[in-house]
Amino acid sequence: MLLYLVRHAVAFARDAQTWPDDRERPLTPRGIKRFRQAARGLRALNAMVDVVLSSPAVRAWDTAIILERAAKWPSPLPCEALESGLSPTAALAALQPYRAVNAVALVGHEPHMHELASLLLTGDGGRAAVEFRKGGVALLRLDDPAVPGTATLLWHVTPKLLRGLVC
Repeated sequence: MLLYLVRHAVAFARDAQTWPDDRERPLTPRGIKRFRQAARGLRALNAMVDVVLSSPAVRAWDTAIILERAAKWPSPLPCEALESGLSPTAALAALQPYRAVNAVALVGHEPHMHELASLLLTGDGGRAAVEFRKGGVALLRLDDPAVPGTATLLWHVTPKLLRGLVC
């Protein structure tokens, strides 16, 4: 299985008065524009997926919708296991129904994305320092998504690099 790990695009800063529930915090207009370009960069790489699972938080969900429209990825499915603050092992469990799928994308938050990448690559959620900038994407190959520490990192790109792929 190919696994794309996508950190949500740039969102507004936390503000408990404006968004008492942080899950409602949206992307900024600039974040939307820049990630739309990054998603077109993924399209230029022929990065295609069969399933997109996304945190239901607005900023992650809207990132997944941009991937649907600009990268031509499938419509996202909500995945509670990708919410901020949950263990990366919950995301692994959420992948199990998709074991036979060729390529899956997970759209979520930090530190969840780097902890998940570390768990898949090394077997330990805190061992590998994989920096996910907002809108950054990593591609891993998993021979068995149920076995932490057996993934291979194929590439890891910043949103700036993805934007540079599109004229």
